[in-house]
Amino acid sequence: MPDATTPPLPLREQMCNALRALAMDAVQKANSGHPGMPMGMAEVALALWHRHLVHNPADPQWLDRDRFVLSNGHGSMLLYSLLHLTGYDLPMVQLSAFRQLHSRTPGHPEVGLTPGVETTTGPLGQGLANAVGMALAEQLLAAEFNRPDFPIVDHRTYVFAGDGCLMEGISHEAASLAGTWRLHKLVVIYDDNGISIDGEVKHWFTDDTAARFRAYGWNVIGPVDGHDVDAVDRAIVGARDARRPSLIVARTVIGKGSPNRAGSEKAHGEALGEREVAATRAAIGWHHAPFDVPAPVAAGWSARAAGGRRQAQWNELFAGYQRRHPALAAEYRRRMRGELPTGFAEAVAQAAASMHDKRESVATRKASQLAIERLAEVLPEMIGGSADLTGSNLTRWVNAAPLRVGDDGFSPGRHVNFGVREFGMSAIANGIALHGGFIAFVGTFLVFSDYARSALRMAALMRQRVVFVFTHDSIGLGEDGPTHQAVEHAASLRLIPNMDVWRPCDTVETLLAWAHAVERRDGPTSLLLSRQSVPYLRRQVGQDDVRRGAYVISEAAGGVGQARAVLIATGSEVALAMQAQDRLAQAGVPVRVVSMPSTTVFDRQDAAYKSAVLPEGLPRVAIEAGVTDFWWKYVRAGGAVLGVDRFGESAPAADVYKHFGLTVENLVATVEAVLSRESKS
Repeated sequence: MPDATTPPLPLREQMCNALRALAMDAVQKANSGHPGMPMGMAEVALALWHRHLVHNPADPQWLDRDRFVLSNGHGSMLLYSLLHLTGYDLPMVQLSAFRQLHSRTPGHPEVGLTPGVETTTGPLGQGLANAVGMALAEQLLAAEFNRPDFPIVDHRTYVFAGDGCLMEGISHEAASLAGTWRLHKLVVIYDDNGISIDGEVKHWFTDDTAARFRAYGWNVIGPVDGHDVDAVDRAIVGARDARRPSLIVARTVIGKGSPNRAGSEKAHGEALGEREVAATRAAIGWHHAPFDVPAPVAAGWSARAAGGRRQAQWNELFAGYQRRHPALAAEYRRRMRGELPTGFAEAVAQAAASMHDKRESVATRKASQLAIERLAEVLPEMIGGSADLTGSNLTRWVNAAPLRVGDDGFSPGRHVNFGVREFGMSAIANGIALHGGFIAFVGTFLVFSDYARSALRMAALMRQRVVFVFTHDSIGLGEDGPTHQAVEHAASLRLIPNMDVWRPCDTVETLLAWAHAVERRDGPTSLLLSRQSVPYLRRQVGQDDVRRGAYVISEAAGGVGQARAVLIATGSEVALAMQAQDRLAQAGVPVRVVSMPSTTVFDRQDAAYKSAVLPEGLPRVAIEAGVTDFWWKYVRAGGAVLGVDRFGESAPAADVYKHFGLTVENLVATVEAVLSRESKS
């Protein structure tokens, strides 16, 4: 526990009131924000940040720091005030620029922008789920790297959460898993203030929260008086001693200190107003100008000295560990830096050569499993699983031990059974990535990406390396019918900024899509994979061309310059395009076939490469078993797109494809029609 001493009561009150004043002043200046939660959680924040949280403001990336997650991220001014006061590189000028363009104090906390912010929060409940991922990563790394007398991985994950976080369904998914996994270093402090934006929650949120979390297998403490620092302190001590995740129910008054708005929704999501700010100053005895914190109060909050001592102690511990276990120390450092091991590129090249030699015709979901098998051999940091679809998503590899927790204790494994929890699973994967030390991947059917959508968006917003494995990618899944047939989902995922989307056509493209996803350190990747088998396709290009997102997989008969049209296809439809190319060649119509496994990656290529793949002046026809609107930016006027602009049908895959006209015959006829129109124009 940190060695900070408890300040005298008057100073303690001032330290809490500093948080209240900074929150109401920043929100008032911006005329935008949520002052009530920071004002109501001031004492809770003092108890945690001053007495328990192990961190070093001088080094926000210290590996063994405690992680703090503000799941109720609308109260961001609480976190910004804490970061500033404890000594992070967040000067007061940034607090006074709250919610302004290019400030480091945006409306909701953003990881990578503000030092000390561990995850981007705002969509309620996801911060809690991220924290579950962080706590799981800590527990797994500790099991793998700690040695007797050398607990180099030994930190906790703390969460502030509100009513909104617990009303969101994702809290159920994540908390249930945390209880099952017995993540005893996870502590959630629930701000039980009874108020949300619409008013008193008793009219729409009457859950017995304590009983609910006990049912998950959590250690529940409280309710405690959230304005009694000592009571909160004792609760945190109790949580630290538990062998299960802990929920501390802290009863608070939203907007505490505000004479006319405390305990009301009027303190929740709007500025208090100048008169009420003045009245609050008088009521709490804060007689200082806006953004002015007296030196004794600032000194009371500073955590730099204590944090520096704690990190120095850990550095000494790690130095001993490094002397005793040099290989483990080097591996731990590598993994926490997010670097790939030496030999990774060679392993990918060897796997690609092997797949080329075997030329297997398999579903790309099976090709994905083959890729995972090869990559997992050289990537001990790979960890992944499925939302109760392991046998369909094929996310488990041969030597992957499953994660299990039972009476015998915690049994670490690299394969995770998430149960039917697509949203929670994806947000937990984000938390694993944010913590560091692992490359996380998760799987479900593509159509269920809808359930996980917000977590996918957050992965992209936070630029986290997470791999989303989506199988059953089109109408090709067949008999399950339109409820399970993804038609709009590929296009929808491609619209998410910073999300790379790959729909590979065979074993080689699938492997290289996986390699790209693992190598990429600035964002997530979605892999869209078929249920039905697809043939291995011949190609005359190397890995580098495939990695550029689109390439000429088969040149027109007669060679470069002879093509009269370009066929663009992805995934299982590339084989159809290749067959159509042969038919057209027999009819004296040479066409080029372009495989475009990743439109998002192709869009980042330079203009010269794009025009080399898709020459200007040649009509283009695209085919994909999904909605057609997306493809017109590549096809342009005069071309054509074959796809599916309605929901699917329940029938064998071949019959469904024929029903929607996704056939070699129709593709040939479409190309001929496009060329006929061009000749007449």
